[in-house]
Amino acid sequence: MSDYKDKYEMVIGLEVHAQLKTNTKIFAREGCEFGKNPNTETSTVTLGMPGVLPVLNKECVNMAILTGLALNSEIPNRCKFDRKQYFYPDLPKGYQISQYDEPICQGGWVQISNKKVGVTRAHLEEDAGKLVHAGAAGLYGSSYSLVDLNRAGTPLLEIVSEPDMRSSQEAREYVENLRNILKYIGVCDGNLEEGSMRADCNISIRPIGQKEFGTRAEIKNVNSFRSLVRAIEYEFVRQAEILEDGGKVIQETRLWDDNAGITSSMRGKEDAHDYRYFPEPDLMPLEISREWVEKIRATMPELPAQKAQRYIDAGLSEYDANVLVNQIEMAMYYDKLLEKGADAKTASNFLMGEVAAFLKEEKISIEESKLTVENFVKLLDLLKKGTISNNIAKALIVDILNTGKDAQALVEEKGLSVISDESSILPIIQKIIADNQEQVAAYKGGKDKLFGFFVGQAMKETKGRANPQLLNKLLKEELDK
Repeated sequence: MSDYKDKYEMVIGLEVHAQLKTNTKIFAREGCEFGKNPNTETSTVTLGMPGVLPVLNKECVNMAILTGLALNSEIPNRCKFDRKQYFYPDLPKGYQISQYDEPICQGGWVQISNKKVGVTRAHLEEDAGKLVHAGAAGLYGSSYSLVDLNRAGTPLLEIVSEPDMRSSQEAREYVENLRNILKYIGVCDGNLEEGSMRADCNISIRPIGQKEFGTRAEIKNVNSFRSLVRAIEYEFVRQAEILEDGGKVIQETRLWDDNAGITSSMRGKEDAHDYRYFPEPDLMPLEISREWVEKIRATMPELPAQKAQRYIDAGLSEYDANVLVNQIEMAMYYDKLLEKGADAKTASNFLMGEVAAFLKEEKISIEESKLTVENFVKLLDLLKKGTISNNIAKALIVDILNTGKDAQALVEEKGLSVISDESSILPIIQKIIADNQEQVAAYKGGKDKLFGFFVGQAMKETKGRANPQLLNKLLKEELDK
């Protein structure tokens, strides 16, 4: 592969379909909750029965405008809906209501680490249903597929990027950052496993230095970050091998097989004219006033990049800030700690260390744990005052995560407060020195690293409760005598 990457350059554009978090569908009143029994969330409108008319869900428009503003897009004064004609078993009407030449969001960009990836457009549309493929052989030894139309009519916002990405890692970062934006503004839950966010990947390759794009292939419905990277890497090699053998890449739609780790041809790739777009006759063009746009803009929450910068300004490293921001529930919890006066760096260290490890082990979220914000702040305050040591705080936070007990009460119950009384620590130090004369002689002979040995022995004797600063001071005084 490295030989190919020395010769060819990837050109990647992504079409991300984000399911909007509305209670009802985009043109009908039935719900769109995931996991309902098949074909129980349908209606005459969704099924396209004769005489029924679609009615646009205003909340979908609000969410699309909010997304456009978050993506630095232009919100035009007018947009319209179109009919996209294609035939598929899970598309009840035989066409999809979508947007074509006048979308609700135009232009924009998403920042990744090394550049801005352009956004061509974002448009509203309805989802199709879902085919459930049965693996067991049926009559005559053939498998079969079932149609579940619950998803049909679910509101989607399709976000189309410019072909600005040049590696699988850039594509992954783009989707991760876009997913974070959508989650932070509350328009999509970003759940790739449930299909509420899906990516179609358009990839072509060209000799390094060539300006013209190569022929692209589209990889449909990639539903994890790992699969996105693997599919792009595989497709790059497949296309490079075709060119190396003197062949031509054909424009087509391909499917990614995650188990086999390959893409396979699904159908010839359609162009826009193949869909025979025409204006949707049952929906009037939508006029969007500037007052409407500004009203939506006023509801814009803090975006991920802004939050990360705020954390950096508070003393976190860029890496730590981004780790927190990429876990929205953890970031919201962290903000509550900061609001109550917690030290930014100390709170971050505990969250990303002991707390994150516990949550991963228990497979729960921070919100599901027994560690309340108030109790966490109490623990950090005890640490700040020197009532407990850092090691004791680490042990206590795991105890609190398990039991939910009050931090102060646990310290008193277990007798874990720091020993800061010189008369209590000095006899312990003197005994350790008396019992380890060989190490004392080596230390005085120049082996300074043995100082850590004596600190460890003292901490062991005090069960980690000795005040570190006082312990070091007294120990050095005794050893230097």
